Amino acid sequence: MEKKDNLTILGIETSCDDTCIAILKIKNYQLKILSNIVSSQVKIHRKYGGVYPALAKREHQKNLPLVFKKALRRAKLSSKKIDLIAVTIGPGLEPCLWMGINFAKALSNKLKLPIVPVNHIEAHILANWLSPVGENPKSQTLNSKDIFPAICLVVSGGHTQLILMKSYGHYKILGETRDDAAGECFDKTARILGLDYPGGPIIEAYASKCQMSKLKCQIELPRPMIYQKNYDFSFSGLKTAVLYKVKSEKRKKKEEKFIQAMCVEIQQAIIDVLIYKTLKAARNYKVKSIILGGGVTANKELRKQFRSNVKAQMSNVKFLVPDKKYCTDNAAMVAVAGYFSFKRGHTKDPEKIEANANLRL
Repeated sequence: MEKKDNLTILGIETSCDDTCIAILKIKNYQLKILSNIVSSQVKIHRKYGGVYPALAKREHQKNLPLVFKKALRRAKLSSKKIDLIAVTIGPGLEPCLWMGINFAKALSNKLKLPIVPVNHIEAHILANWLSPVGENPKSQTLNSKDIFPAICLVVSGGHTQLILMKSYGHYKILGETRDDAAGECFDKTARILGLDYPGGPIIEAYASKCQMSKLKCQIELPRPMIYQKNYDFSFSGLKTAVLYKVKSEKRKKKEEKFIQAMCVEIQQAIIDVLIYKTLKAARNYKVKSIILGGGVTANKELRKQFRSNVKAQMSNVKFLVPDKKYCTDNAAMVAVAGYFSFKRGHTKDPEKIEANANLRL
């Protein structure tokens, strides 16, 4: 492959419960998303209150060929026009990861294409190169270099990490959760309140109702580890505080106003910790940019407060957050991460590619 900047890339993402395939066209550092298909399993897993790995694996196996065909149709492209396959190898649920990897290997063998293994966390960071807020999501330049060093906050269902990004492919984890991730905390506190799964969007919706009605929130919950000198997180204490609060307010547990007020405070407690620690790291490392990624960063209030705090406290620092549709798991972010890995020469023999559920940056 002679020209590394003129590529059509197939991205495959199956790290959890979404079956995702995307096709990206890159020409002269310009990116165009030809298709980005996500087949969600949320309704299937809702009754379990979380993702059931064996069931998710079965759904991936069934959906991958269908989603692939749909992605090709949407892109108006033949599979023979694909130059490169990028596939998530971890972190994630191992049975689910293997479904995507095996599908990628089969395509690689059939179409004689190279494969680039992709780290799911790096993909969430590089989702910002798909469509920074306010710019055309169909065409985005890939040669930006004036944003490094950067502090990256990746917040998803299973991960909460603060990462120093020195350049493409060069990362250092500064801090991470010691127990529950922020997304897990949203799910578990929602369950305590008797709300549905997934918890993040539902708590956000209840909190928004409360704020719109201008209901005074007189509930106070802890901000775990917020003022500790490290960059680590812990959200299990917040979950426990919610449990005790609900038990002490048995009569109010099902009252709409109580649930709304709890959702406001749960959401704000998580936001406060994330913003404080991220801005502290940004100041200490004298970065040029703050970059967000992961499903939790789709939260409207989180995005709003992050933006206003960065502007007020660090006006000389760039703030990047993906378009909402690229915050949650998708294959476009895997494809763009695959592009940068391919530029660094990180293709791998398909036979040697394996799933790594605990893969680190």
